[in-house]
Amino acid sequence: MTDPTWVPLRAVVAIQRELIAEHGGLSGPPRHGDLEAALGRPFNLLAYSKTPLPLPRLAAAYGFALASGHCFPDANKRVALAIIDVFLRMNDLELTADELDAVDTIQSLAAGDLTEDQLADWIAAHVAPVAKIQRAPPASRSRGSGRGPR
Repeated sequence: MTDPTWVPLRAVVAIQRELIAEHGGLSGPPRHGDLEAALGRPFNLLAYSKTPLPLPRLAAAYGFALASGHCFPDANKRVALAIIDVFLRMNDLELTADELDAVDTIQSLAAGDLTEDQLADWIAAHVAPVAKIQRAPPASRSRGSGRGPR
């Protein structure tokens, strides 16, 4: 397995701002130390694991750290769910759970009713490869004047 593509800190901050603008909530700067620690959790989990970890397990580490880390003044659960989805998509997977199930799952996680391992199992059960769009080959150009069809 190649190293996964990680979600950059600036993207997480931008996503939180967008979620606040779109859905409301308390805006304000992130707690950078807490945010850096949360974003480092899946990286460190992989770095210190004796066996390769599946992407849903790493996505769960993001979700758990962001939902419980209180890195932002508001929208921590929304950010956790969004970053799970973004991370999976950056690595050619997509979350297939319906929106209500996903929201309930993240709320249970934040309330302490769901463990990180249980979240990993839930993600693994609700993930699929991203459907690749097949593009048609470019139309061949007719020879002639090079000005296209007349």
